[in-house]
Amino acid sequence: MNDLHPIDAEPRKGKPLKFIIGGLVIVAAIVYLIVSSLQANVQYFLTVDEVLEKQQAGELSGRNIRLSGAVVGDTIQYDMDTLELSFTIVHVPGDLEMVEEEGGLAAALHNAVIDPARSRLEVVYYGARPDLLQDEAQAILTGELLANGIFKADELLLKCPTKYEGSVPDQIES
Repeated sequence: MNDLHPIDAEPRKGKPLKFIIGGLVIVAAIVYLIVSSLQANVQYFLTVDEVLEKQQAGELSGRNIRLSGAVVGDTIQYDMDTLELSFTIVHVPGDLEMVEEEGGLAAALHNAVIDPARSRLEVVYYGARPDLLQDEAQAILTGELLANGIFKADELLLKCPTKYEGSVPDQIES
């Protein structure tokens, strides 16, 4: 007869270690997939100065970027037949403290547009002309910088802080 009973059998060694290592490999693979997919979809948010600086260094070729600047009103041109909208944006500081030093966003946009020394970038966009597209509006653009130095926007968002200044009610002090 067999003297070994299931209770007396020698315990299996290394099984918990195999599960731990297997679990770590699976977690590492999931983390790698998440990180690599996020890096592929990253959009850089830049100012006009940063775009021009990175363009000279050749860092923007083929990259989808996000750009912000102030619209120069007298450069707006719209062709209703082709739906081509072109305009120039000018550098506005990306640092909130610098914007506040200029007197807020409306003042920073105004100062940017009237300053001929600020960096400028031509933009082309295909689509309907937005109602808020006007002089000193803040443009937030998503797209790519073409080899000829023109920014081809796929998405165009506009903010016009001066339009809403008077519509905000005074706050009641406690």
